[in-house]
Amino acid sequence: MSRAIAVLRPEPGNRVTASAIEAAGRAAIRLPLFTARPVPWTLPDPARFDALLLTSANAVRHGGPQLDALLGLPVHAVGHVTAEAARRIGFAIAHIGEGGAAALVQAAEAMGVRRALLLGGRERMLGAGGIVAEAITVYASEALEIDQAQAVRLRGAVVLVQSARAGARLAELVAPDHRAITSIAAISTRAAVAAGPGWRRVEIAADTQPDTLLALALHLAD
Repeated sequence: MSRAIAVLRPEPGNRVTASAIEAAGRAAIRLPLFTARPVPWTLPDPARFDALLLTSANAVRHGGPQLDALLGLPVHAVGHVTAEAARRIGFAIAHIGEGGAAALVQAAEAMGVRRALLLGGRERMLGAGGIVAEAITVYASEALEIDQAQAVRLRGAVVLVQSARAGARLAELVAPDHRAITSIAAISTRAAVAAGPGWRRVEIAADTQPDTLLALALHLAD
């Protein structure tokens, strides 16, 4: 019998991933560990930049009406979900990265970007430096309260770990004796390491695309 697959990411992504798991004929455990909310930010002069870097669709969802002033900047986005969110509100997509934030910066620089604006979360990996002329926080991910009755649902499941922060929180929630029967499908080595030792299996996706991680989780669930 297949194991259930637990989805820890915030909404609305949690719902999307869980629905894809269920469409594949598996049981999904919907347990968001964080919720994203907008934070106030000051719009810089768009003329100072030649591109906009987006590493999460949350920057678009929570950026607010100030994003309209940046629509003239070509977008370099991590992943198709982020790119599609930006496209829907009128941005032109110059490049969709298949790796993480660092790979996106390298690709943008190779394409001639020299002064990019980054919009991201409070706990982002990437800051100003190099071609990133300015990095601005437009949203924050706040931890949700998870009680023991919720956490015990993860016992024996395959858990999708899509960030180092989620991995660290997972390590706090799952008792050591439950880790031995619970597996992890991680988006990166960093996310896997943050979850700590003692898990039944820990596998890392070949790239950062959601479909790749989902395929890995489905494999581990069999």
